[in-house]
Amino acid sequence: MSGVWVFDKNGVARLITNPTRESFEQKDPTYPGTATAPGARPRVLVYLPSNQVIRSYTELEQRLTELGWTRYRNSDHPDLIQFHRSDTSSDLISLPKNFANFKHFHLYDIVLKNRPFFQVRDPTKRFQEA
Repeated sequence: MSGVWVFDKNGVARLITNPTRESFEQKDPTYPGTATAPGARPRVLVYLPSNQVIRSYTELEQRLTELGWTRYRNSDHPDLIQFHRSDTSSDLISLPKNFANFKHFHLYDIVLKNRPFFQVRDPTKRFQEA
């Protein structure tokens, strides 16, 4: 038997014979707005100035607006919510319309484009302000 063994949250293993990224993605994340896959640690986005865990688009949009980002209306991609810095900048953040569908690369895209303001953390660990 070749493939990848994946354990769910109850400890039950299943064999994925032809693994793809989609086969590892968890359909119902434990924590909304986290990036999780079976066997992977969940992650949350933290706004560093207030040490706030971002749990909704309302919170995220408020923080991004404070940092100079604007909601970008794009009718070509109705399944995405996009933010851009300015008309002269090529910086664009594209996120799934459903906040519960955030993946790790969405979280890190926000962090990369706003380094001093956001961080990705493990929600199960207690964290302290740096």
